[in-house]
Amino acid sequence: MSDPGRADERAEPTASDEELLLQYVQGEAAAFEALVRRYRRELFHFLARFLGDPVLAEDVFQETFLQVHLSSGGFDFSRRLKPWLFTIAANKARDALRSRFRRPAAELDAEVAAGEADSIRYVDLMPANVPPPTEIAENRETSQAVKNIVRQMPEGLRTVLLLSYFHQFSYKDIAEILHVPLGTVKSRLHVAVKEFARRWKAASGKQDHD
Repeated sequence: MSDPGRADERAEPTASDEELLLQYVQGEAAAFEALVRRYRRELFHFLARFLGDPVLAEDVFQETFLQVHLSSGGFDFSRRLKPWLFTIAANKARDALRSRFRRPAAELDAEVAAGEADSIRYVDLMPANVPPPTEIAENRETSQAVKNIVRQMPEGLRTVLLLSYFHQFSYKDIAEILHVPLGTVKSRLHVAVKEFARRWKAASGKQDHD
């Protein structure tokens, strides 16, 4: 696969994701490279946090876009490309974890289900005596502590936190990516936030006694 940073400038940088993929299907190779470059940072960071291993994340990133290439002709252009892309990435990452027994690292941030009528913020779920991860992660030491906590969380909880807080997917998009009902997304998110709070408080208490 070509280096995304060397994409041909002929590909229109302001085109939508779907337009870029359509251009590629119609024979414009540079459009695919522009799409890879567009998601180079966000998708790679998602995978690195999911997998806890930048080298493995790079492999899965490449595998994800290889699958996009192979499946591009069958893409339903009435749908949004980003959830489809992250669905492929999440599936590839889970396959990598099963085969290599890796554990991911992650951070948490931002509003949950931004823009939806029932959107909520982190502070609405987190107990008052547990600071939000954005505050916790202000320095390198505490940022690593956040990553260590989330790395140890069960995959289902970890994934919904990554998708909702860090990447700000809607509940509907997360349900599509994870192939679970909408209600499951919401319930997992509440459980995940409570689990993060429990682990953070336990870790903080241990540090206080060290």
